[in-house]
Amino acid sequence: MSHQHDHGAHGEHDSQRRLGWAILLTGSFMVAELVGGVLSGSLALLADAGHMLTDAGALALALFAAWISRRPADTRRSYGYHRAQVLAAFVNGLTLIAIVVWIAIEAIRRLFAPIAVAGSTMLVIAGLGLVVNLVVFAILHMGDRENLNIRGAALHVLGDLLGSVAAIVAAVVILLTGWTPIDPLLSLLVAALILRSAWKLTRESGHILLEGTPEGLDVERVKRELAEQLPEVRDVHHVHAWSLTPGRHLMSLHAILDEEADQERVLVEIKAMLSDAFAVEHATIQVESWKGCVDEVGHS
Repeated sequence: MSHQHDHGAHGEHDSQRRLGWAILLTGSFMVAELVGGVLSGSLALLADAGHMLTDAGALALALFAAWISRRPADTRRSYGYHRAQVLAAFVNGLTLIAIVVWIAIEAIRRLFAPIAVAGSTMLVIAGLGLVVNLVVFAILHMGDRENLNIRGAALHVLGDLLGSVAAIVAAVVILLTGWTPIDPLLSLLVAALILRSAWKLTRESGHILLEGTPEGLDVERVKRELAEQLPEVRDVHHVHAWSLTPGRHLMSLHAILDEEADQERVLVEIKAMLSDAFAVEHATIQVESWKGCVDEVGHS
């Protein structure tokens, strides 16, 4: 248990360190990209700069959530503050969707009213942006991949990375052919790619916040296997399963046991099976004797 706790604390510290570096690099380059977008007139660069601005805020939110999640449980929050990271991931997902809507509206407007774009300036800034985004994405991607908070931050940066690639391609096309509609068209493509990842992040974090059953955990299988593999268990019902964070599954259930069963021993066996076979970190179990249930039915 202490080893797991130490490993978790080390993972949280590593996540905070990675987020700190990501904020520093993203914030530093955002100003340069904003200036470059204004000077060149490129929507792809301006969209990427706006995305990087929200990234800085999203990364700061992720860092704050990682910090506050380490606070110990108290009487008001008996499970602690771990959900702060899931909440941050949910907010980041919604922010990404809002960015996609803005990029799409601006791109459509520019398709109908094209503007001049300075391809050379756009190419230089986009190239530098690609390098920065690759470094930041690598920093976050090598972190805890089961941490929704880190994944949400990484998705923001991935959107930036795709934006930089789109801006480079658009700049090359404009320099070679002078065809400016390529800028908003590639912006729409990047927006579609961002939307797919943002929707997945929002849906997954929202599922956890709504106390949904963890992905891959079959409640009916839990009922069946507990009754089949533990002979003294007659029936399992009122099973509820949810996640505190991804990978930290909780469960509550009622178990009816044979009258002669050693309830304490069977309780330990149920918890061990839930942990080993279903990766349930904590279970609240109410046990009843079969005779008591029959008597209750008989008198009702």
